[in-house]
Amino acid sequence: MDEKDWHAIRVLYEEKNITRAAERLYISQPALTYRFKNLEKIFGIRLFFKIKGGIEFTPEGVHLAEYALEMIDKLQRTKDYMLNMQNEVRGTLRLGVSSNFAQYKLPKILKKFSTNYPMVQFNVNTGWSADIMKLLDSSSVQLGILRGNYDWYGIKTLLHKERLCLISKKEIDMENLPNLPFINYKTDSSLKNLINGWWHDRYTEPPQVIMETDRQETCKEMVKNDLGVAILPEICLQPSDNLFTHGLSYKSEEPVFRNTWLMYNKDSLKLSTVNSFIDFLNDHRNL
Repeated sequence: MDEKDWHAIRVLYEEKNITRAAERLYISQPALTYRFKNLEKIFGIRLFFKIKGGIEFTPEGVHLAEYALEMIDKLQRTKDYMLNMQNEVRGTLRLGVSSNFAQYKLPKILKKFSTNYPMVQFNVNTGWSADIMKLLDSSSVQLGILRGNYDWYGIKTLLHKERLCLISKKEIDMENLPNLPFINYKTDSSLKNLINGWWHDRYTEPPQVIMETDRQETCKEMVKNDLGVAILPEICLQPSDNLFTHGLSYKSEEPVFRNTWLMYNKDSLKLSTVNSFIDFLNDHRNL
């Protein structure tokens, strides 16, 4: 087996579908199938079998896939440390970043960092924080930037915090909020729990949900057109939105904050790229 075999098995293990795996690897389906048949001959096993809508790995196939993942990780770590042995800060920085932070904060951060360290390349995965946690746990990324509270056995530092805000096209009476049309959006469980916790602290009646949107930006556009009110993290709001905003607080008058955390393993600090990026984040929190 070589590096190409490891990556082919990894992608198929993730996709559980030959066609989608071939598309991700930018090779033809027959060529990929031929590669797997050769591996089966070499090891004298069956890697997988077909099921409706895709494939399922055999126990032997699962073992080989786990081996491939381990070898990919070891090879990447070796590349990282070999580059780290040189004097200048260079190499690939692997980041897992929560979607909201990636959309509103990360581009400026990466642009500024790359100006200071032009020999550093980026491999960035974005998504919900729960997905970024999985990438951290599997060491697929060196640094994770997550929103919400997640348990982590490594190093965890508070990077950013912002208020949750109720937004509306017109000024409203907060006491009348349960009677107003409310717009929801898909998000991770940590933000849902934060919003629900605040609501139950302030009101005995549930919100009058009239619309479910796919994401926060869609929700905000609906509010801009006076179709209802919504609750969004402050990071999503711009002065140009021309919306009324009301920072949320509990009955105790404690503000409702959404926290953003930087998480990583202690071993990652051996890499100059990681150290430099962490220092840069700490020095440029207001970007």
